[in-house]
Amino acid sequence: MFIRTLDDAKAAGNVVNVNGGNARSARYITAADGMGFSYHLNWIAGGGSTELWYKNHWEANYIIEGTGKVTDLTTGESWALAPGSLYNVGPNDRHLFEVDVDERHASVFCPALVGKETHDADGAYTASGPVPWTKKRMFVRRADEMRAAGREMIVANGQARTIRMLTADDEMGFSFSDVHFDKGASTVLWYKNHWEANHIVEGSCRVEDLNTGESWTVEPGMLYNVGPKDRHRITALTDLHYLSVFCPALRGGEQHDADGSLAPSGPVPPGPPGY
Repeated sequence: MFIRTLDDAKAAGNVVNVNGGNARSARYITAADGMGFSYHLNWIAGGGSTELWYKNHWEANYIIEGTGKVTDLTTGESWALAPGSLYNVGPNDRHLFEVDVDERHASVFCPALVGKETHDADGAYTASGPVPWTKKRMFVRRADEMRAAGREMIVANGQARTIRMLTADDEMGFSFSDVHFDKGASTVLWYKNHWEANHIVEGSCRVEDLNTGESWTVEPGMLYNVGPKDRHRITALTDLHYLSVFCPALRGGEQHDADGSLAPSGPVPPGPPGY
């Protein structure tokens, strides 16, 4: 397992200006990490807008701060965006992203970006791996609406609440969950069949590698990342909110077994070199 911070992304040269300099993107997880996706944290200045068309990728975008709007430039349909909104686009989706006030969002790409890409004239990134052909179109989901509809689950052997906002059925190459722990909750996890990235949004936790005894305090803006060899314990030091990405994608109804694992759901990526 390993931890990533904004300073790590900077040191690797993976913080880039995009959208004509109106936005900054920190690529915390890249293709080199071998996790099956890349994970980015992005900041956009209020009042900005940009046309995008990810011809070579699927992308999920979770709004953490700020408000805005995304418009499908093929159909004209638009969706308001606020914290907890997850908008999802793929190769068929030329779209306009507009920001009302300074905004921060997390984005996940599959196939993973190398880390230093900037947009071309069409608002695309250079191809970085195979993308299955699909007729699927862009869509938006909202955590509060899913929670109100009874889509929140109790998981981690009773210690956590999760909304599985994207699952294998969405065919994006990863799953995406919105997770909450109450202060003091603690559980042992061991994802024998998956890679998982966890981005702390609010609160803090202690994560302990149960193989080596090493531990870290993980705070907002940090990611802890675990794979099949990484039996670990997470303890919420405060009420905790984080975003979780799995590859292969979860089917959606899985529960943790006695080892803290989830059932296999597809081929497991190799992970970082030497893992």
